[in-house]
Amino acid sequence: MNAPADVHARSIGDLIRDARNLSAAEVEKVLSYQREHGVRFGEAAVTLGLASPDDVLSALAQQFHYPLANAERRDASPELVALTQPFSVQAEAIRAVRSQVVMRWNRPDAPRQALALISPDSGDGKTFFAANLAVSLAQLGGRTLIVDADLRGPRQHEVFKVSNAAGLSSLLSGRAETQVIQAVDGVAGLFVLPCGPIPPNPLELLERPAFGLLVRELAAKFDHVVIDTAAASLGSDGCVVAAKCGSALVLTRKHENKVAALQDLVASLAGSSVQLLGAVVNEF
Repeated sequence: MNAPADVHARSIGDLIRDARNLSAAEVEKVLSYQREHGVRFGEAAVTLGLASPDDVLSALAQQFHYPLANAERRDASPELVALTQPFSVQAEAIRAVRSQVVMRWNRPDAPRQALALISPDSGDGKTFFAANLAVSLAQLGGRTLIVDADLRGPRQHEVFKVSNAAGLSSLLSGRAETQVIQAVDGVAGLFVLPCGPIPPNPLELLERPAFGLLVRELAAKFDHVVIDTAAASLGSDGCVVAAKCGSALVLTRKHENKVAALQDLVASLAGSSVQLLGAVVNEF
């Protein structure tokens, strides 16, 4: 359990030196350039061709005990910017939303709830946002689960590179499956419940009492449960899921969604017990 503290105590220079197996002469060359130009060790090493920008990012991730995907994972999962590009503008924006969500979600005096992500139309970026929000929540520690309840056009299994042979639809249709919840490689404490086979009756499955029972069970077992949903333009699935969760976050795409569609979506939650945490305008 002392490993993180040991990593924190090491300098970026030490981490880069070990990663690149730099000789004493090469290290001295970097240090000389650093002193002469007043730059950081990593910047000096990159300028001299003795390290790459990825080496610097990796060293930062190790020093601050922050998950960073390797090159293979970055190529395979480009949408997971919170994992593959943790210091990017997009990742920082997602962390900012995470902070606002955490402050409003799961009050200490109330039972723990799942969070439904809803949006007016397909292409709003809900899958992208839900996946990255889940990654950023897992990075806080604890156990986070992302559920793909988009039973019409699921994509979370593609984003996280997990099997979709069985999942939520399997559970709701009464087909007992083992290991439907899968751990995400490279992110401690993050798990995915994929959609499974696309059913012919998605709304009916979500309206069954079994889904509400499942959501409550998952919310009790995980610190955070984020649920992706189908767009409102495809049906009322998202509102049904939100009602079962108790909390919802609306996502809308800048310059794409009609105000009327957004108003209709919010109005559809009126009169229910759903706590609307807010709305996010997607500019990415």
